[in-house]
Amino acid sequence: MRLTVAQLAERIGAELIGDGSVDISAVGPVEVADESTITFIADDRHIPGLEKSRAGAVIVAGRIEDLAKPQLVVENVNAALIEVLNIFAPELKSVTEGIDPTAKVGRDVKIARAVSIGPGVVIDDRVEIGENTIIAGGCKIGENSKLGKNCRLDGNVVVYHNCRLGDSVIVQANTTIGSTGFGYSFIEGSHRLIPHNGGVVIEDFVEIGANCCVDRAKFGETRIGAGTKIDNLVQIAHNVIIGRGCLIAGQAGIAGSCKVGDDVVLAGQVGLTDNIEVGDGVKVGAQSAVFHDVAAGQRLFGTPATDKSEALRVIGLTRRLPKLAEQLRELGTRVKGLEAAKNDKK
Repeated sequence: MRLTVAQLAERIGAELIGDGSVDISAVGPVEVADESTITFIADDRHIPGLEKSRAGAVIVAGRIEDLAKPQLVVENVNAALIEVLNIFAPELKSVTEGIDPTAKVGRDVKIARAVSIGPGVVIDDRVEIGENTIIAGGCKIGENSKLGKNCRLDGNVVVYHNCRLGDSVIVQANTTIGSTGFGYSFIEGSHRLIPHNGGVVIEDFVEIGANCCVDRAKFGETRIGAGTKIDNLVQIAHNVIIGRGCLIAGQAGIAGSCKVGDDVVLAGQVGLTDNIEVGDGVKVGAQSAVFHDVAAGQRLFGTPATDKSEALRVIGLTRRLPKLAEQLRELGTRVKGLEAAKNDKK
């Protein structure tokens, strides 16, 4: 795909400043962009780098004076960037509607129109699949599970029995939904698995990354609210309830029976201990461990997680400890010297 800057500006509804005849065939960051690449400035800190950049054009939120490159001025740089990335996305083989001959489909399965079921897929009895849903090769859908319309399951996704996915749900490769939770009782000298007879409900427009695990409930359901986005390598334990519009970054772990409110952000490697409640709008910094209930709107950081500003202050003081220790040693030496001098005068 090649477009002139003028054509690209028209496609994304941008105001063009400068030469519109430059050909563009790719999107890239300021530092590595070449003459056929359009770059973007989402943060003013990167504006100085434009002077040295070879980029053929730049997407900006406001006109940059005395810049020789063509500028595409937009209201929202990130929204425009998404459009441009879609325009220049690699052209892959289109998905084929229908059921691959190597797929195995059980009894009483309901498959809507325009569904694509790839090679080696196994669909157990009484499964329902909504229209326009894509199930890539190697996936397994367990008994009595239901997938809504416009879903996409990438290769080797496993959805166990009695799970329900809403509309427009995306699950990336090798993720498992509905596995048995990690719940044991120590009885007569051994750990005995507690049956997990509940299910999993994933609401509309949820996106789940690769290699994630969402455990089924002991009873009732594990639920992920509409519009929540989950990164790769995330563990969500049994009976967890996650609200709407949350962002959960890679390697986060949410222990059993936690309740997470709407619009919560959990950064990478955040851990929540079991049976706690996290209020709406909470943001937890990377590698933090939360051991207690959190009221709505708080900003937390550290292990154990505390108010972010307090945690950063503690870190700052901790870094000063070697210097403070040296100062204490020097003071101790001076005090000993003063005491010795005092004793000599007696």
